Amino acid sequence: MIKNAMLKIVLLCAATGWVPITMAAPITTTALGHNSSAEYINAPYMPYANPNAPTGGTLSLDARGTFNSANKWMTTGVAMIGTDYLYDTLMTGSLNEAFTMYPQLASKVTYDPNDSSWIIYHINPAARFWDGSPVTSSDVKATYEALLTKGPMFIRSYLGDIKAIQTIDKQQVKFIFASDDNKEILLTVGQFPIFAKSSIDANFEKISLTPLMGSGPYKLGDVEAGRAVSYVRDPDYWGRDLMVNRGRYNFDMIKFVYYQSDEIAFEGFKSGQYRFRPENKASNWATGYNFPAVTAGLINKEAIKSQNPVPMQGLIMNMRRPIFQDIRVRQALTAAYDFEWMNKTLFHDQYERLQSFFHGSELAATGKPSTTEMQVLTPLLSELEPIQRQAVLDEWQLPTSDGGGFNRQGLLKARQLLLDAGFYYDDMKLYQPDGAPAQIEILMTGDTMGRVLLPYIRNIKRLGFDAKLRQVDGPQYYERLRSFDYDMTVDVFAQSLSPGAEQAAFWGSVAADEAGNNNTIGIKNVAIDKVVAALSDAESRDEIVLYTHVLDRLLRAGYYLVPLYGKSETNVAYWNQYRHAKKLPTNAVGIDYWWVDKEAAARVDKYLGR
Repeated sequence: MIKNAMLKIVLLCAATGWVPITMAAPITTTALGHNSSAEYINAPYMPYANPNAPTGGTLSLDARGTFNSANKWMTTGVAMIGTDYLYDTLMTGSLNEAFTMYPQLASKVTYDPNDSSWIIYHINPAARFWDGSPVTSSDVKATYEALLTKGPMFIRSYLGDIKAIQTIDKQQVKFIFASDDNKEILLTVGQFPIFAKSSIDANFEKISLTPLMGSGPYKLGDVEAGRAVSYVRDPDYWGRDLMVNRGRYNFDMIKFVYYQSDEIAFEGFKSGQYRFRPENKASNWATGYNFPAVTAGLINKEAIKSQNPVPMQGLIMNMRRPIFQDIRVRQALTAAYDFEWMNKTLFHDQYERLQSFFHGSELAATGKPSTTEMQVLTPLLSELEPIQRQAVLDEWQLPTSDGGGFNRQGLLKARQLLLDAGFYYDDMKLYQPDGAPAQIEILMTGDTMGRVLLPYIRNIKRLGFDAKLRQVDGPQYYERLRSFDYDMTVDVFAQSLSPGAEQAAFWGSVAADEAGNNNTIGIKNVAIDKVVAALSDAESRDEIVLYTHVLDRLLRAGYYLVPLYGKSETNVAYWNQYRHAKKLPTNAVGIDYWWVDKEAAARVDKYLGR
């Protein structure tokens, strides 16, 4: 098995380029890369930015549900969308690199490549909050202490390796970690928004539509409770000339309009209530863009490619429920899903079956395990139950149907798996081995997933399950999600190209018992815990890929969810007033770098009668 060696974090200096990682003395640098080079350390601006982009106009988008809070970092309330625009982070990531950070609030960091149990972030002396007061190390310390003691459980878990935070002076803050095992934490602590200490002390746990004091490029504008929220660009934003911000944040206003369903939202887009729409509905993309504004040449459709993993959207099974403990039950519920019929009938054959938790990227495991993967897997096989053990070793392939709509072979296989697991039939009804009725409730909010879930429910009813769909409003849904109060529900697991310590919050045994954490499935698997730990300690890009392949195999083989569908491109539609650089980021749409063409916007306004 590959040994745990020290993580080689690439540290670069603006003046000298690469810094040898074998240097013994601490060094001060302006970019950090987690097993990734910092290609743009000397660049005047990011390659996907237009430094001459005009400013002005409004970016308008849609949102779902409702909101009652401006703080998404507390454990109660439903936060409004878009609050990240209010805050700066210590460093900000590149949209072209796996995990590389460049200066934002912090102008540089000091770090010892041979002792990663600490790091010092140097606050830019020019950094200012909206009220003109300086951002100091005390604000950074107060922010992280609030997140660690009052923030959501998955954040507390993610930052759990922070042992202490020290303010050296007004501009220097030192993070001390519990060990030097989690090398990624050095960069992780640079990713969170920083709030003013005075605002934290007074308002951190209050459910309010007044945001905590920030230093970001936008301030909160008009708020229509539960209906719309807007952010207004701060003309005095201190960081507009930073390298990462040149050609960024070009819109004078960013507005989100809330809708209760996607159908209503689409009609809102057609009428120009908002003008930029990520199109997640296949039927709309295939046949819905035939309204008059399209004919008039005022709507653009664009499929934007990304090298990021496709988010795993799946129907999760709550492992805290006894009915899902037997892997054969989980296999049966997976076999009952008829992707081929749904893709043909509902989605115009636009989607891909997600064969991996890291689908569409180099991180996805393919074929049978390689020799190096087997070196990692072999000591873990004894920790797995026989079905999972065999599935890890085999080439992975989800069940397929003929697309005819009956899924006969899938249901026959599912029925046999249930019988093998001790389930039995009596008077055409299915019972668990202990005699309890085989009942499953699928929880959902909104209307979007109904047409996907109802055919699935029909199939598992044919297996004998007493199955029903429970639709609740947004606040109730999120509260039930936080408290793990569901049998099955749809969840989405988005991944980056540099997975690490955050995987413990998704799949770790400890997270399974922490209300509000991201282990919504409730996985408790010793082998997965060990691989997640090894992934967090990976010392090279090759090891990140290796351990992610192994993790992918273990997750798939556990049949913890029913993989639904996804695609490797992001479909966007927008009124013909938005523009972007010729070269888009490789890992994102990069909407923050787009801008408004004012002449084109005037033509759109005229068409809409505004």
